[in-house]
Order: sequence, then C-alpha cells, then structure tokens
Amino acid sequence: MARRKTNAEEDSAAPSFEQALAGLEAIIEAMEHEQLPLEELVAYYEKGSVLLDRCESLLQSARGRIELITLRNQQEIAPETAARTGGTPDLALPSGPPDASDADDDDIRLF
Repeated sequence: MARRKTNAEEDSAAPSFEQALAGLEAIIEAMEHEQLPLEELVAYYEKGSVLLDRCESLLQSARGRIELITLRNQQEIAPETAARTGGTPDLALPSGPPDASDADDDDIRLF
C-alpha cells in the first residue's frame, strides 16, 4: 500500500518560487509560439495554473513574513524612542472631525 506524503515531504517536492516562475514562463512561451494540439494546450494550462497558485502562495507567505518583520522593528523602535525622549512616544491625533475629503481617499474614480 502506498504511504501518504507528509507536509514536509510535499514542501520539499514543491518547486521554489524561481523554479515555479521559470516553469510558468516556459509554458507561456510554448503555448504562444508552438502549434500544439488542443489536449496539450489544456494540459499546459492546467500545469500553469498549478504553478501560478504556487507562486502566489509563496508571494503571500513572503509578504506576511515581511509585514511581521516590519511590525517587530516598529515595536522595537518605539520603546527606544520613548526612552531617549524620557516619555511615551507622541501620537498624532486629529484635532477635529474627519475631513470629508479624507473619507473619499479609498474610492476609485474613473472621471
């Protein structure tokens, strides 16, 4: 009976970001420039979709790690700043009600 792969085995078998990206680029090149039968095109598309998901997953993981590092660095800097100034870091609070133009900053406008 075949044994199931563990998560560590699956991760080691999965391509790195660079490998997945290179494979994806090769698939795109072949699909654009070669005369392939429909079945091969569908197989390439399927494999490309898997590689794209892998790239997106790795990018999302890297983004999360960078955000954690940035947050950790900000938390380390804030106490150092407070210790040097002899108090707590100043927080800039708005002095009045929110400006109506601030609420529209997140809107996407076409015109």
